[in-house]
Amino acid sequence: MSKIKLTKRSVIIASAFVVLVFVISLFYVNAKKDAAFPALEKIAQQGDAAAQFNLGFMYSRGEGVKQDSQKAVYWYEKAAEQGDAQAQFYLGLMYLIGEGVKQDSQKAVYWYEKAAAHGLSQAQFNLGLMYDEGEGVKQDSQKAFYWYEKAADQGVARAQFYLGRMYDEGEGVKQDSQKAFYWFEKAAEQGDAQAQFYLGLMYTGVNYDHEKAFYWYEKAAQQGHAQAQFNLGLMYDDIREGVKQDSQKAVYWFEKAAEQGDVVAQFNLGLMYSDGRGVKQDSQKAFYWIKKVADQGSEEAQKFLNEHF
Repeated sequence: MSKIKLTKRSVIIASAFVVLVFVISLFYVNAKKDAAFPALEKIAQQGDAAAQFNLGFMYSRGEGVKQDSQKAVYWYEKAAEQGDAQAQFYLGLMYLIGEGVKQDSQKAVYWYEKAAAHGLSQAQFNLGLMYDEGEGVKQDSQKAFYWYEKAADQGVARAQFYLGRMYDEGEGVKQDSQKAFYWFEKAAEQGDAQAQFYLGLMYTGVNYDHEKAFYWYEKAAQQGHAQAQFNLGLMYDDIREGVKQDSQKAVYWFEKAAEQGDVVAQFNLGLMYSDGRGVKQDSQKAFYWIKKVADQGSEEAQKFLNEHF
């Protein structure tokens, strides 16, 4: 199964802010934030780690106080040094993205490790990404696997996907398709589009079941996954694929994938416009899509243009 290039940094940041949505102040949860701030600040100044973390959170978000990333870092660090796992995690994030502090991937790893050792699942996942990518630390697939597994066992969908990918490719662990399938399914059931796509691939391969492949491709396609959209188009276009043939739906999904830059989808879409299959024949649109492919170096597309236009 081919590996899909993912931008780890964006995953780290995005996943961190998913956690951020669910962080609720440990104090004054039913009070107005602007009224709570002075009392919270007083407790934080007295050394209370939870208050220090919450103060950092408020400065980071600009809740009840003017947003100030440097002050957020200050209070996160105070709490982190006292062993507050959430503060350690967010301090690691601030170092990773260089917000309120000079960007420093090594310090990000340092604080993620502290939080991960406390069992914070999101820190475990992000630490796995750092080891996987070799960012702020020497690349180490086995350590990446270790931390992905810790987070996956706690239900982090992205970690479950990466764990499945490592089992699938034999990276950092002995290749095991059954375990890959297990973890892809766990992540897919939580709505992870990449996992849904990979699960679809597995159902068209070793675990042959085209109905289930279609089911998971459709789930991923509806979330905007370009390769799933293309594969779904193929299934609608091919009467042998165990799905009722529907050229119009094939065009629909090819177009979705083509608009995201999928080269093969662009070529197929051009052919369908050229043939008038599933869509009204349109030579201009056929030329438009096939030229896009030719411009990306496809000899087959250039040959088609030379012969038909």
